[in-house]
Amino acid sequence: MKKLIYISFILALFTNCEDVIDVDLNNVEPKLVIEASINYFKNTTGNEQTIKLTLSAPFFDNTIPPATSAIVQVFDSFGNTFNFTEIDSTGIYSNNTFIPNIGTDYTLVISYDNEIYTATETLTSVVPIESVEQNNEGGFSGEDIELKAYYTDPEGISNYYFFEFISDIPVVPTLSVYDDTFTDGNEIFGFYTEEDLEAGDIVTIRNYGVSSQFYDYMFILLQQSGDSGGGPFETQPATVRGNCINTTYPDNFPYGYFRLSEVDELIYTVQ
Repeated sequence: MKKLIYISFILALFTNCEDVIDVDLNNVEPKLVIEASINYFKNTTGNEQTIKLTLSAPFFDNTIPPATSAIVQVFDSFGNTFNFTEIDSTGIYSNNTFIPNIGTDYTLVISYDNEIYTATETLTSVVPIESVEQNNEGGFSGEDIELKAYYTDPEGISNYYFFEFISDIPVVPTLSVYDDTFTDGNEIFGFYTEEDLEAGDIVTIRNYGVSSQFYDYMFILLQQSGDSGGGPFETQPATVRGNCINTTYPDNFPYGYFRLSEVDELIYTVQ
């Protein structure tokens, strides 16, 4: 009888500890989010480009609203104007006459909801990926597959790199940034490992040439969103600001970045 009462008490204790907690989040006016990545893949004309505009949304919302009916233009230092036209009210704006010139400055101008947003950036070159080295005894277990994508950094020039590894395993691609502060003129590599990677899997490896400003921006962003960035309710150390500004109302700054990169892509089949 005593055992029955004791077990009933334990069950009641655990049952009563289950409470529903409603998280009361602050509501703020949505901000414009600018995804303006101009990617000039090697051995292509680079004429087809897209820019995506959305609005920031509450944390628990399942949908991201598009920023529609904007006027989106890019100007280069040669006097060319590239108009981006929206596709079916999706917030995605496209252009098929873009002219990529390495080392040229480009200015993005967006008119949205009676406010003007601008950003200026340089189209940055990148060296090719020369080889991929595979290690089948990586990770803490010694059983994970690791890939190293090698490239040779140009000597005597400050270079910054943005690597993207894409496979069918993770939902989000693996991103990383590198600079040549301690590796100037040497052969170095972008690194990728995935616990469930197996022979026959396809990994798309992309190396983007980026500016020092984008390197700093992405470095902070990856730190805050990585393993050391805390849980979903962790307070951000600081708001990560890109290079886009609101010239109409500076305090109503947008999120996102205007980046222009030459890109080298390699498709690798895991051995």
